[in-house]
Amino acid sequence: MTDVATLSVPRASRRRAAVTVAVGLLPAGVLVGGLWAWLVPPLHGVVALTHNGERVQDYLGNEPDHFFVAAFLMFGLLNVVAAVAAVLAWQWRSHRGPGIVIGLCTGVVIAAAAAVGVGVLLAHLRYGTVDLATVPLSHDHPLHYFTEAPPVFFGPSWLQIACTLLLPAATAALVYAVPAAATARDDLGGHPAVDTIYPATDAS
Repeated sequence: MTDVATLSVPRASRRRAAVTVAVGLLPAGVLVGGLWAWLVPPLHGVVALTHNGERVQDYLGNEPDHFFVAAFLMFGLLNVVAAVAAVLAWQWRSHRGPGIVIGLCTGVVIAAAAAVGVGVLLAHLRYGTVDLATVPLSHDHPLHYFTEAPPVFFGPSWLQIACTLLLPAATAALVYAVPAAATARDDLGGHPAVDTIYPATDAS
């Protein structure tokens, strides 16, 4: 086993290491967005014209369940990325510490934002979006069936959006904290090495 004291001085500064981790997660977010758009199920519904001339919209069968499935799929993929990123960040031994955790959490948020943006764009390009006001309806043809892209968030409120973007960062911090808590050394085995010295106890 390599002794901590013999670790070479890292080439990158702590700030550069944190920025590298944060920026390095951006491509992962783009890939997650593309994977989500490929896996996510579309929504099938119908727009109808009532006798009063009003347009009403509804979804077929159990299609409303896809609102939850789509949002949970994105949330799950982002948490997987967060967990894997935390494990990989821990492997960068010379930079273990709070700086890399800040970069990790920032990068996970960046990845989540990229995944949401790319996923929404690709899903809408694939399935489209229905504008209720422009659907061609008449009394001779009062029904119009459609397919549209599902939402990426659990709901439209800021709290629900924040959950999708920020909770994966909390997952990354928690996963990183597990090996950190299990490490006996105060320096986490990183650089610079700090020997933990405990005061001698009186045996008498």
